[in-house]
Order: sequence, then C-alpha cells, then structure tokens
Amino acid sequence: MTAPLRLVIFDVDGTLVDSQGHIVASMTMAFNALGVDVPDRAAILGIVGLSLDVAMPVLAPALTPTQHAALVQGYKDSYRTLRLAHGAAEASPLYPGALAALQKFAASDDILLGVATGKSKRGLDALIEAHGLERMFVTRQCADFHPSKPHPSMIHTALSEAGVDAANAVMVGDTSFDMDMAQAAGVAGIGVTWGYHAPEALSAATHIVQDFDALHTTITTHWSLPV
Repeated sequence: MTAPLRLVIFDVDGTLVDSQGHIVASMTMAFNALGVDVPDRAAILGIVGLSLDVAMPVLAPALTPTQHAALVQGYKDSYRTLRLAHGAAEASPLYPGALAALQKFAASDDILLGVATGKSKRGLDALIEAHGLERMFVTRQCADFHPSKPHPSMIHTALSEAGVDAANAVMVGDTSFDMDMAQAAGVAGIGVTWGYHAPEALSAATHIVQDFDALHTTITTHWSLPV
C-alpha cells in the first residue's frame, strides 16, 4: 500500500526567519510618518502573523480607519525600502537549523512543504528568492489572497493545492494565530518556542518544540514515520 502524501506547512516570520528587526523598524517608520505614538516592541511583535489591515487596529485602536490604512501603506513602503537597501536575506535571516530542516523534509518522497504567512506575495516571493528556496514549497499562501490568521482559509487552500487530507498535514508556527488557525482547519499545530509569542500563548498547539531537531523528531513521531 502506497504511503499517503504528507504536508508540512510553515509560518514564515518568527518560524523560518528572524525578521523582527526590520518589522519593528518598519512599523516605527510608519507610525512616525503619521505623527502618532509608536507601540512598544513587545506590542509590535505580538501582532506578527496577522494581516496588516487587522494588525493596525490592534496596535492603535484609537485611530480612524483612514489612519489605519495610512499605517498599512506606510509599513509596506518602509519595509520595501529597507529590504531593497539591505537585501531580503539580511532583513530576514533564516534561523539556525531552518535550512537543514527544510532540506531534510524535502528529501522525503512522501512529504511536501508549504508556507502560510501574513506577508504579502511580493514580500514572500522576494524572501524565498533571496534564500534560494524557489523549488522548496509546493504551495505558498499569503495575506494578499486570504482573510487574516487565524481564519483557516490559508490551510484549506494549501491542502487543496497539495492534494493532502487534513489528517496528513501539520502547521508549524510561533504564534497563537498559527495554532488557532491549525485548530480551525482541523490539522495538528506544532508550536515553536524561538519565535515572537511566548510558549504559554501556544495553548492550542498539538505539540510544542524547542529547536529544529526536535521539530523533525516530533513530526515523524506524530505520523509514525521511519526516522
């Protein structure tokens, strides 16, 4: 009997890459350009993973929809400026062990890889190209085409594109939004502790891991795959 295809879906910011420096800098530039108080670093990192149109009202609830829209555009412009100035790989370096883990999963004939991120398509494509990952992911889901996390739309589309059942998929992420999205989509959620939400925020996770070696072990154990 042929083994079913499995799908490992990764969040990006805070899971595969550490982009917090440029996220905080871009958000600071956007708020400064509007002349309003900049949220503190913890608050900014707390909304990573949400689509920008959802994140801005969380960060600045007293502002108007017009001001929120200006912050969204200001953030996009600032992030693009910094990315062009420094390069996407420098702006968002891969976490230690991330590339080796992706390569190990990709080497398995019955495991497919995907991403589900609050980034824009332009930002995601630039990041993937900068790190030479163009052929790594069979499905790429981003904020341009879906409701914000934790809505399950990204995972549902990833499953459809990959031709994989929910029982044979996992969502790997660092935030409560990722774990809630996984739960809503009916897939196992694997929370990672090196990202932007504290481990105690990952209560909806099926498993929580401390590093990429543990991630591989956890996923193979979850599906009872040979190591």
